Amino acid sequence: MDSVINSGDTAWVLISTALVTLMTPALAFFYGGMVRRKNILSTLNLSLITMGLISLQWVLFGFTLAFGPTMGGFLGGLDYLGLSGVGEAASDMYGTTIPFIAFATFQMTFAVITPALITGSFVERVRFKTYIAFALLWATLVYDPVAHWVWAVGGFFFKMGALDFAGGTVVHITAGFSALAFALAIRARRGYGEESIEPHNIPFTVLGAGLLWFGWFGFNGGSALAANGLAVTALLNTNTAAAAAAVVWMILAWRDQKPSVLGIATGAVVGLVAITPAAGFVTPLASIVIGAIGAPVSYYSIKFIKSRKLDESLDVWGCHGMAGVWGALATGIFANPAINPVGTGLLYGNPGQFVTQLITVVVAAAYAFILTFVIAKVLDMVWGLSVSHEEEELGLDISEHGERAYAPDAI
Repeated sequence: MDSVINSGDTAWVLISTALVTLMTPALAFFYGGMVRRKNILSTLNLSLITMGLISLQWVLFGFTLAFGPTMGGFLGGLDYLGLSGVGEAASDMYGTTIPFIAFATFQMTFAVITPALITGSFVERVRFKTYIAFALLWATLVYDPVAHWVWAVGGFFFKMGALDFAGGTVVHITAGFSALAFALAIRARRGYGEESIEPHNIPFTVLGAGLLWFGWFGFNGGSALAANGLAVTALLNTNTAAAAAAVVWMILAWRDQKPSVLGIATGAVVGLVAITPAAGFVTPLASIVIGAIGAPVSYYSIKFIKSRKLDESLDVWGCHGMAGVWGALATGIFANPAINPVGTGLLYGNPGQFVTQLITVVVAAAYAFILTFVIAKVLDMVWGLSVSHEEEELGLDISEHGERAYAPDAI
């Protein structure tokens, strides 16, 4: 089996693993710049500690729950517990030209960033120890099963023919709808809707967006699991959709008021989200459409949430959940068999693919929403989801971590 391993493919997956690993600290800065200065360390740390927690969870049992031999199409068996049997030889099912352990490591980076995405919905008031428990429970009860359904051989969505090239459903829909559920379960920030809560460092957010854009080349391009033409197509589609969404977001914001830098950065991330499930199935022209439509889908979803006075702090549902929904459905429309013979969409004569995508979206979103709400409510009864009003007023950097990001006299 060693003879089938391709060194070029392996090198590309290793590079992609590093690129996707970079995305979690990039996300930390993307979120960190949007909170108040008294909460930046707390916000950065929610992503940082997720890298530690979920990396361990994945090695110990997360990978086997997601990619172990299927148990009825719903969950992986425990054959790979502690990565037992996941070695340097290639798998005959996953990334057949790279070491199986390279595939497992690459997939770990997706498992890490997904719960980190959810943190944007409850920053500036979440209790740190409660988040630790939530991240571990959520990864085990939500992420791992959905990853199995969609990506594992034998998973029930996999057998239905659902298409998700790099995680539109597995990552973004689950994170986005979980964020909405958590926002409904936790109290709003003190003064929300009554006083201005402004970002303290938009340059941090722009830096984070740029690094996310960079890392996304590994996220989507690496999901080809080979250094081939499909990886190049996915990489180009990734850039193109991000570009289209950034430009359209700018236009939408300009029509309403002024083209804010924060908005343009957000638009780019929305385009990256929208193209994720489709990156290896569509043409570059289709990626322009996917990114361009993804921008207003998210833009007006955010406006809707704000009109409902729900404190979903950093718009995770609008940016990831709804852009992920659009991207997954768009895959069922634009999937071109000339790009990837695995998928044929509505425009190329297969309306059944759109139906499959719709079923996948509805089930994954509902499952993530319901399970997250239940987990959050149970944790609220055990420890409480939020800090006290006094701790929130002081700032989570001091009240939860005993340190501050900036000296008192810093500008």
